[in-house]
Amino acid sequence: MSRKRVTVTSETPTGRNTNFHDNYTNVDMTRQQFVNEINKGNYNNYHVSKINGVDTPVSNPDKSTNNNLG
Repeated sequence: MSRKRVTVTSETPTGRNTNFHDNYTNVDMTRQQFVNEINKGNYNNYHVSKINGVDTPVSNPDKSTNNNLG
């Protein structure tokens, strides 16, 4: 099994993911930076959902657990 592309490195007390790490490129990103990269098409297995009015990165639904955030 391959490693997850992106992992969450920080979240708020309410559980909102705030910081992310790309395990393939070794790059750390804020939520907004990750949202921007998804919108540019750089992360095919993720999309942006508006949750409580905030653009939020989420993994695309599929059978794989390898791309889940968390």
